[in-house]
Order: sequence, then structure tokens, then C-alpha cells
Amino acid sequence: MFELAKELQRDCILMAEWPLCTVLLMNDSQYPWFILVPRVAGAKEVIDLPEPQQIQFWQESAKLSRLLQDTFMPDKLNVAALGNMVPQLHVHHIARFKTDIAWPKPVWGLFSAKPYEDKEIAKIKANFV
Repeated sequence: MFELAKELQRDCILMAEWPLCTVLLMNDSQYPWFILVPRVAGAKEVIDLPEPQQIQFWQESAKLSRLLQDTFMPDKLNVAALGNMVPQLHVHHIARFKTDIAWPKPVWGLFSAKPYEDKEIAKIKANFV
């Protein structure tokens, strides 16, 4: 039975439910930072998914990447699956800008999160309808 990791529940906002994945927004307004989580119990790595789900996952990752490019027009997209702190399979999709506070360093752990305001969340969520 699939259950979203407690850390992701705590730190993220639900944006959408796609055929395979849950799309989350990290609640840190300093970066457009999204997380794609396949709803597959026990999956820690993409290779843990059966091949048809791997294909579906990469299609959804590409869809999210295109959505971030079209919506935010970043200088660079960072797409990464780390899992050192949260072993559940999840892949970060972060729109990065040369003007963001962490550029060119990774976003992890440099600055405290600045939560989104409700109106900002609603505006971003409208892109997922």
C-alpha cells in the first residue's frame, strides 16, 4: 500500500495527481521546486519500477520539466533523485535562475525555507489543471 513519506507530507504542497505520480511543490518560495513521486509502495530507485512504469515515470518527468520551462523560463532545470534523507523514490525538479539566492550552488540546506502565501500557491496550482 503506497503512503507518501512523512517528510514530503510535512514539507510539500499537493499540486496534482498524474497517472503514475503525485506532483508536489516544496513549500519554499525562493525556488520553483517540484517533486515527482511515483505512487508505488516500496520503490526507492527508478529501477525498482516495472519497465512500463519506468516509461510512464520518464514521460511524466518530461511533462513536468516542460511545464517548468514554459511557466518559469529558468536559466537551468535541475532534476535529481537523491534519497539520502527520504528513501522513498522521489525526483526533484527545480527551476534555477542565475538570480536565485543559492546560484550556482545546490538549494539544499543553504537557506531557511520561506513558505508560499496562499495566493501564490493558487497561481502555481492553476498551471496543473
